[in-house]
Formats: sequence, C-alpha cells, structure tokens
Amino acid sequence: MGRGGAEAAGPTVAPRVDPVRAIQHRFLTELPELCMRWQAEPVPDPQPVVVNEALARDLDLDLDCLRSPEATEVFAGNTVPEGAVPVALGYAGHQFGAYSPRLGDGRALLLGELEDPTGHLVDVHLKGSGRTPFARRGDGKATIGPMLREYVVSEALHHLGVPTTRSLAVVTTGEDVLRDGFEKGAVLTRVAESHVRVGTFEYAGAPGR
Repeated sequence: MGRGGAEAAGPTVAPRVDPVRAIQHRFLTELPELCMRWQAEPVPDPQPVVVNEALARDLDLDLDCLRSPEATEVFAGNTVPEGAVPVALGYAGHQFGAYSPRLGDGRALLLGELEDPTGHLVDVHLKGSGRTPFARRGDGKATIGPMLREYVVSEALHHLGVPTTRSLAVVTTGEDVLRDGFEKGAVLTRVAESHVRVGTFEYAGAPGR
C-alpha cells in the first residue's frame, strides 16, 4: 500500500549491509494483519554520525560495510537492503491520556529481521524515517539530539542488564526539522529481539479484527 491508496514509490535496492546474510521479512509474512507495507521518505543528503561497533560485533556484521556510503543510504531509509520489506507496525495504546485503538508506528519502519550468530532473529528498525499511515499530526521526522540521546541511553541500559532496544547507527538527513527551532534531521537505526508491544495484542484483539 502506498500514500493516497496507491503503491508508494519504491526506493532503489542497495547492496546488503551484511554481505553474508540478507534481512528477512518474517513479521510481514506471518502477521500481515498487524502491519502495513510502507516506504521511508527520501532524504537529500544522509551523512553518518555514529555506528555502534560493539553491537555490530555482537551481530557479526561487517564494520567496513556498515561505514560505507551504501549503508548510510540504508540507515537513512533511502535504499532497502536485499530481502527487506519495510512495514509500519500497528498497535494500540494510550496517548495524551486517551486510549487509541489504532496508534501504530507513526514515524518508524521495521526493515525486517536479521539472524544473529546464535541463530536468533533480531528486528532492524528505523526511527524518524517519515510519516506512515499510522501518523497523527506529526511530521514523521526526528532530530539529531533525541536520536543521539536514545543511542546513549539504550546502550547504558543494555550494559546495566536491562533488556531494551539497542542503537546500531545514527545518520543525519540533510534536512532541517522544526521543533523549538530548526534542528538537524536524523534517523536512528535500532535493533531489538522484538518490537511487539502490549499494545500489539490490544490491536489484534480489537472488535472486528
């Protein structure tokens, strides 16, 4: 499905971020009712800010490849790695004190799943990659400060033994995003065992679904 009910314009297909294993799309294949195919909004000038070398080693990813211009295009959402089918995840939840039965990823996309060295699948997820059909009134973008803050905090929680998402990379987009003032736009690539939430079950259990 694309914007306005038509197919979204597909980005070009990039070389694999990991030259050995392609990203899978198991969530879309097995739970299509809980997500919506979508594409990231193209950005004009993605530039790398940071790559998490420790996480890359944990996932057995090629660091030189992750630092390449092709990987930066993937982290920005401009290109899709082989095997990936980006989707926006649907879930319910509370926002601003009110329950919403159709909240969902308003500015994020699940690229797909990677198999780690132990054989477990991990999600690869973009945050700040533009509006999706689940978006409310926001612009779907993210700025460099909050994305770097999430990068630092998620790594701190991981090393404190708290299971959470981990950040693989942050790139700037070449856009200015209006918040309190204009700030540099950015996209965060994060990894987790799953992005299924309590609200995923509430979404699935809604009347008529």
